[in-house]
Amino acid sequence: MGALSNQLLTVAILAYLVAMVCHAAEYAFGSRAPAARVAARPRRALATVGAGAQGAGTPPEPEPAPAAADSRRPLPVGRIAVAVTVLAAVAHFAAVVTRGIAARRMTWGNMYEFVLTLTLVGVIAWLIVLARRPSIRRLGLFVTLAMVLLLGVAGMVLYTPVGPLMPALKSVWFIIHVSSAAIASGIFLLGFVTGVIYLLRAGYDRGKRRFPYPLVRWAPEAEALERLTFRLHAFAFPIWTFAIASGAVWAEAAWGRYWGWDPKETWSFISWVVYAGYLHARATPSVKRRTATWIAIIGFVTMMVNLIGVNLFFEGLHSYSGL
Repeated sequence: MGALSNQLLTVAILAYLVAMVCHAAEYAFGSRAPAARVAARPRRALATVGAGAQGAGTPPEPEPAPAAADSRRPLPVGRIAVAVTVLAAVAHFAAVVTRGIAARRMTWGNMYEFVLTLTLVGVIAWLIVLARRPSIRRLGLFVTLAMVLLLGVAGMVLYTPVGPLMPALKSVWFIIHVSSAAIASGIFLLGFVTGVIYLLRAGYDRGKRRFPYPLVRWAPEAEALERLTFRLHAFAFPIWTFAIASGAVWAEAAWGRYWGWDPKETWSFISWVVYAGYLHARATPSVKRRTATWIAIIGFVTMMVNLIGVNLFFEGLHSYSGL
């Protein structure tokens, strides 16, 4: 089962890569809507009873041109990209399940397994959002890129052979605490992607044309991206709060204290404070949306420091990287 899990993960990465290429094809080569012809198309004159010849020589008012963000028609390859992403998510899910069967435990016992789980949560969250809002399909390019990068790093750098759970982790709180942390992290990951694209799109709308701003020329509108970023973080933040609280309860049961400023505890709290600051800034009218979004980006950076930096470079009670 362990070997099957590895093979399924390889299939998932390749499928995400194919989906990314398909999204890129739609993103780059989507046929431009005939905006010039639409703009010049005269409105059909409406005949009214008693209308005379007044205004007969006046040309009809042209219809307004569509917005730049909508000036490309979607290609069928975009729908193929979504279908391949679904298949990749199925293979991804199967890789997580088969590894759990091989290990006879939940698959959150080390960094490799945690990254597999949080990326799975992230792609499932993306597919749910996409089902509700098909108009944001162009974001799939950046979501699948994130999946390929993170799973590639997990497979090549963080991989740990299947093994039993460490004795310190054999507790019901392991399931409660780590699962909530993985769910929150996966949604924060998706919020990070939408936040970065929002900042780039907002810069492009303000006239910035240097790299990398032109990459998001055909991304969804900045306002829609910002709203989506906020909603994702607003949904994930209570889950992250619960993860920290359940970890404190587990710490009291395992180590006899609720909080000890262990490096993992400290950085988890730092992430919580930064994300709380983002939500507060987002709710404050005097704070620009771009400024608030930058705080959310910093929040995800602290999450990565907590996940990778603390596990690899700090000694503490949470040294469960498996490397």
